[in-house]
Amino acid sequence: MTTAELMTGTDLAAEIVAQAAARAKALREKTGVQPCLATVLVGDDPASATYVRMKQNRSKKAGIASRSVVLPADTTTDELVTEIHKLSSDPAVHGILLQHPVPAQIDERAAFEAIDPAKDVDGVTMRSFAAMAFGDPGFRSATPGGIMRLLEAYDVPIAGAHAVVIGRSPILGKPVGMLLLASNATVTYTHSRTVGLPEIVRTADIVVAAVGKPDFVRGDWLKPGAVVVDAGYNEGNIGDVHFEEAAQVARLITPVPGGVGPMTIALLLEQAVDAAEAQAG
Repeated sequence: MTTAELMTGTDLAAEIVAQAAARAKALREKTGVQPCLATVLVGDDPASATYVRMKQNRSKKAGIASRSVVLPADTTTDELVTEIHKLSSDPAVHGILLQHPVPAQIDERAAFEAIDPAKDVDGVTMRSFAAMAFGDPGFRSATPGGIMRLLEAYDVPIAGAHAVVIGRSPILGKPVGMLLLASNATVTYTHSRTVGLPEIVRTADIVVAAVGKPDFVRGDWLKPGAVVVDAGYNEGNIGDVHFEEAAQVARLITPVPGGVGPMTIALLLEQAVDAAEAQAG
């Protein structure tokens, strides 16, 4: 029996997208500029291709034009960087999304850094990370930004809370910790090699699971009444948190799917409109 309240992102994401669509329409009517999001996909991974199509469909519904660049699986880093530079210098493109992960032969960081920071609507460049860390204007990483909006919508007290982040990826774990810190949480970064991980998680008021392992976080790892954000998505619609166990202990918990996922896309589209407005002057 589930006791935790579900922290769903579906309705909130719909509101954010509706607002972005209204702004996109207003920008188009005022300036003739239609926000455009370019997606870059390397290879033919079915899951990645599905994600790209979904983002393009959501973009269309929000009045955001799509530009699709699909490159072969054997693309080199230099070839990918060249394509991204072309998009960065194209005034008709306002946001750039590189679908990740990329094939093993590509230097993903080099590819991310080829994105013009003014078009980094997925918040993956070092410039965007620095902006999140220092509280400067800039784009948030889409998933961490979505998590923060979700916590705010559910009135989760962040200031003074102890937040434990499980995961250290440069586009999820690390930036969400920076955003929580900027909101005056006390943040502990952990990962799959952390010694005594269950004991550390048990001290958390807020847990963000982003480790990429199904059912990794167990119910007895949690402090009663904790807020649990499951940012994992594994095969079979399984998150990084054992939902049934965690729901017996937590006060709030995000479902998978329907929790963090919709928020990620919503933030991406919102930031694409932000970028278009800024570039339109």
